[in-house]
Amino acid sequence: QVQLVESGGGLVQPGGSLRLSCVASGRALSNYHLAWFRQAPGKLRESVATIGSGFSTNYADSVKGRFTISRDNAKNTVYLQMNSLKPEDTAVYYCTVPGSSWWGKGTLVTVSS
Repeated sequence: QVQLVESGGGLVQPGGSLRLSCVASGRALSNYHLAWFRQAPGKLRESVATIGSGFSTNYADSVKGRFTISRDNAKNTVYLQMNSLKPEDTAVYYCTVPGSSWWGKGTLVTVSS
C-alpha cells in the first residue's frame, strides 16, 4: 500500500510563492508518473501538473509559466513550486499516481490579501 503525504500549503498574498511537497512511502515510485491535482470550493477536482518517470512534464493552461513540478526519486518525493499566485489558485492540492487509487489527503493553499 502506498501512502502519500502533502505539505507546504498555507496562506499567501497574491503574487507570492509556495512550494508543496508530497512524500510517498510503501513503494518506490521512480517508475511511475506523478501528478498534482487541486479542488477549489464548489468545483470539480482538476489536474494541475504531471511529471513522467522520464521527467517530462505537462501543465494545465491556467498554471503554465507560473508552476513547476519536479521530483526527487531518491527521496520518493514530488514537488510543486508555485509562483505568482492568484486568488483563483486557492484550493486543496493533492498528489497522486495517475490511474491509481493512491491519493494524499491534500494541503490547503489560500491566496488572499
